[in-house]
Amino acid sequence: MLSNIATVLAGLIGAGIIFMGARAFWAPQAAVGFGIPDTPTEDPSFHAWLSVKGVRDIAAGVFIFIVLAGGTTHLLGWFMLAASFIPVGDAVIVLRSNGPKAAVYGIHGATAVVMLAISVLLLVA
Repeated sequence: MLSNIATVLAGLIGAGIIFMGARAFWAPQAAVGFGIPDTPTEDPSFHAWLSVKGVRDIAAGVFIFIVLAGGTTHLLGWFMLAASFIPVGDAVIVLRSNGPKAAVYGIHGATAVVMLAISVLLLVA
C-alpha cells in the first residue's frame, strides 16, 4: 500500500518538475520564485540560461516517468534518492545568493525532504 502511494507521489513530483521546466519557456518571470534576489527576468542572456534549466527540468521529470514505466519500485527509490540532491543544491544556491529563507527551506528544502521520504518508502517496500 505504501509503495503505491509513494509511486503516485513520485509521478506527481515528475509532473511538477516537467511543469516547472516548461514554465521557463512561457513564463520566464516565474523564475523569481526560485529565490535568487534581483533575478534579471528581462535580460535576454538570462532567458538563455533559464532555457537550459527548463530543458534539464523537463528531462529530469521524464526520467522519473521512464523509471516508473520500466523499472522496479526499488530502482525508483534509488532514483528518487539521487534526485533529492537537486533541490538540496538549489537550496544551497539560494542560500549563498542571500535569497529568502522561505525559498531555501519552504520550497527547496521541503521538496528535498518530500523526495527523500518518497525514496525511503520505495526502498523499504
